[in-house]
Amino acid sequence: MKKVTVYCGSRVGNSPEFETGVIQLAQEMIRRDLALVYGAGHVGLMGVIADQMLQAKKEVIGIIPQKLVDREVAHQGCTDLVIVETMRDRKWLMAEQGDGFIAMPGGIGTLEELFEIMTLNQLHYIQKPLALYNIAGYYDKLLDFLSHANQSGFLYGNLSESLIVSDDPVYILDQMEAYQPKTTPDW
Repeated sequence: MKKVTVYCGSRVGNSPEFETGVIQLAQEMIRRDLALVYGAGHVGLMGVIADQMLQAKKEVIGIIPQKLVDREVAHQGCTDLVIVETMRDRKWLMAEQGDGFIAMPGGIGTLEELFEIMTLNQLHYIQKPLALYNIAGYYDKLLDFLSHANQSGFLYGNLSESLIVSDDPVYILDQMEAYQPKTTPDW
């Protein structure tokens, strides 16, 4: 694993634990000499993780649609700033670039990206590790819902085998590096 795609909020949230957690993840990525692939924003948690990585002189690949560049959201310090046409192009390129994925706290965009990677893995378009960085229990209710969806017969396979969940960035990255793709039954 060389590059980690990180999905996170364009806001910092209302708890200092979120920003602290992002800094801890960045420090662990720096320690392991990993590159960051992310949505290229200079705002919110996106800006925090990018700034941490850039201060340590690590590679930061930002992928952003022109519309957000026009709205002055792009982080101009990225090692590589890739400007695409649409959000769909952005998501696909982020999926291609990363060797693994971490969803940190974020809003609907982060959730959309999380579910897209879950779907791509399930359908075998990609076979890459995916983690929920569950800072301050942020994803607890989502995990409850996913368990409910599984128990209701709408998810394929065992969710715990396809999703790494922790509030510890060391554990997350260890598990991502040890990841072995699991096959899930088809329809």
